Amino acid sequence: MSKSYNSLNDEEKRVLINKGTERAFTGIYCDNKDTGTYTCKQCDTPLFHSNSKFDSGCGWPSFDDTIKDNVKEVPDADGRRVEIVCKNCGGHLGHVFRGEGFTEKSTRHCVNSVSINFEKE
Repeated sequence: MSKSYNSLNDEEKRVLINKGTERAFTGIYCDNKDTGTYTCKQCDTPLFHSNSKFDSGCGWPSFDDTIKDNVKEVPDADGRRVEIVCKNCGGHLGHVFRGEGFTEKSTRHCVNSVSINFEKE
C-alpha cells in the first residue's frame, strides 16, 4: 500500500523533494504573526506551533521548538549544517542552528515557507 501525499507544484517539489531553498524574504510565512499551527505541505503533519515562531531577521520563518518529534534532524550533504525534514514523509523543511542566542532555547529551525502550510486557530 503506497502513501498518498498532497500534490505539489514545481517550486514545492524543488524544495521539499530536491532539497532546494526559496529566496530569502520571499516566503509567505516569514512575517506571519497569526496564531495557529504550521504543517507539512506534502503530508499535513503538524510541525510547529505559532508560539514557537520568532523573528530572527534571516529571511525565513524561524521556530525555536517543534511539535512532538515530528521534525527529524539529519546531517546535511555539505557536512556543515543539520537538515530538518518532516518525520512522516521526509520532505525537506530547511536547517536547524543552535547556540545563536535568539531565544532562551537558543535553537532556530529555519524553514522554507514553501514547505509548510498554516492552519489559523
